[in-house]
Amino acid sequence: MLIDRAILEVRSGNGGNGAISFYREKNVPKGGPDGGNGGRGGSVYLIARRNVNTLLAYRHSRVLQAEDGEKGDKRMRYGRNANDVYGEVPCGTLVYEEDGMALLADLKNEGDIVCVAKGGRGGRGNACFKNSRLRIPKIAENGRPGERKRLVLELKLLADAGLIGFPSVGKSTLLNIVSRSNVPTADYPFTTLVPNLGVVTLEDGYHQFVLADMPGLIEGASSGKGLGIQFLRHIERCRVLVHMVSMSGERDPYADYLAINEELKLYGAHLEDRPEIVVATKMDEEGAEERKAEFDKKLGFESIGISALTDENVSYLMKKVYELITKTPEMKPYIENEEETGGMKVYDARKDGGADPLGVTHPSDHVFEINGEEALRAYSLINLSTDAGVAKLLRVLDRMGIDDALKEKGAVQGDTVKIGEFEFEYYE
Repeated sequence: MLIDRAILEVRSGNGGNGAISFYREKNVPKGGPDGGNGGRGGSVYLIARRNVNTLLAYRHSRVLQAEDGEKGDKRMRYGRNANDVYGEVPCGTLVYEEDGMALLADLKNEGDIVCVAKGGRGGRGNACFKNSRLRIPKIAENGRPGERKRLVLELKLLADAGLIGFPSVGKSTLLNIVSRSNVPTADYPFTTLVPNLGVVTLEDGYHQFVLADMPGLIEGASSGKGLGIQFLRHIERCRVLVHMVSMSGERDPYADYLAINEELKLYGAHLEDRPEIVVATKMDEEGAEERKAEFDKKLGFESIGISALTDENVSYLMKKVYELITKTPEMKPYIENEEETGGMKVYDARKDGGADPLGVTHPSDHVFEINGEEALRAYSLINLSTDAGVAKLLRVLDRMGIDDALKEKGAVQGDTVKIGEFEFEYYE
């Protein structure tokens, strides 16, 4: 079963907390601080593997989670770093962040790897805070929290050329002839339910390319009819499209050709601009030559006529496909609105470094909350189990300008100020 799309939640591990400890041993007075650092939390990686052909593993197991780092201990013992977690995906997998559908990685080649959730750094123990002025530090850091994301994994098969066309025009039959594929064929529509790949070797025995047989498209495929909407994404990887049109006389060849091209255009990934070879199939049928002549006249150029029954022009077609592949650059995955940014991240000074570090809000009477990213990050690192830790948090907020921010919002003496789960009273 080909599962080519999956939703995956990834959670990296939290860093271990640093320890607050003092060396104690008989006959060793004032041994000093000896609290060790916490260990690093595990990260989550995705890695591309050729021996993985589907995203089936993530259809039911929708969470990849790494362990937390261990906390530090006395006598300068550092916490153990947690092991990283690796998830294997097929080559050709695109990784998007669900929120905003931002592309994180294109895992195209064997061994391509991306860190999708970075493990939190371990907090420093009190031994790290000892200096000439602070000889007995009673403060330590908490480990940084890990990351939690929801990802969209989308597999787009890696093929040099793709066979497209209405059902029952001979796509699977052609793939079986030119490669060692064993794709089921029958004389009814939608025999092919999933994309199939085959390796084509030219007559010289040296040059090769990968050919994909796409399930038959029908009119309305881009809006969900038939099977096409499920597999149009795979065509995005193909450098060349081989558009197959039947000359059996059962349907109007030119109307079919226009209908498929319209579906490619409506899909919205510039598929209609791909280099294309038009192939007239079933040329062994009675009256096929006359229908092909009329079809070519409407096209304005000559299509390549082939017959799977007699192997007519099949080798010539594969040679032409290979020549066009060599002249066509590799296709990158289509990204919505990429033209507006040139494919680069656009930085906004209001969001990237220029935002309010405190983010003070006034949700109710006599209550103020600190929601700024920089302030919350500092809060998450400080161990508030000791008076020294609380004092350190207040010093950090003071350096950020908490007094001025609260006054600007209208705070008066005795009001409650919240940051995370910690509360304190405001004094002028």
